[in-house]
Amino acid sequence: MAKAGPRKTNAYGAQFKATAVRLLSRWRKQAREGTIVTKGVKIDAHTTAELKRLRELEKRYKVLREEHALLKKAIRFASARKRRSSSLSKQTGPNIKSR
Repeated sequence: MAKAGPRKTNAYGAQFKATAVRLLSRWRKQAREGTIVTKGVKIDAHTTAELKRLRELEKRYKVLREEHALLKKAIRFASARKRRSSSLSKQTGPNIKSR
């Protein structure tokens, strides 16, 4: 027979609660992004296609940002080199060949 009276509940510590909230937030984000899909959750074909398209666009955007940063560095390098070579030619004067 069950005891009468108040039921005992488990008291969780603040650290456990903080970890659980952090994990729950991460899982919710991953579910929204489509990286976590469970058998019980039905996602229509349009949403699945849109999530796939979004992931591809994010990958391409990341590559474009990296390429852009690399091109900026290359432009800075080339312009610094050009400035250096033009200042050297001004110091030495025109290059005249003698016969």
